[in-house]
Amino acid sequence: MIKAKRILVGTVVSDAMDKTVTVRVTRRFKHPLYKKVVTARKKYLAHDEENAFHEGDIVRIQECAPISKRKTWFVKEKIGESRR
Repeated sequence: MIKAKRILVGTVVSDAMDKTVTVRVTRRFKHPLYKKVVTARKKYLAHDEENAFHEGDIVRIQECAPISKRKTWFVKEKIGESRR
């Protein structure tokens, strides 16, 4: 059975490492008890082979086989740039 690869959209917050970027993914959901909309953020390390992506880029990342201890994602494509 082949497991579907997850794809997430986030913003590059750091490109200081070689061949790796840190991507912050933000998601919004309604709290089950309080019914309030909550914003949750999580950071992922993603593989960037050519060091092509920089801070502020909005990118799509895809799950892959483990590359290192914490890096199990790679940058699939650049969607745009942050307006900041």
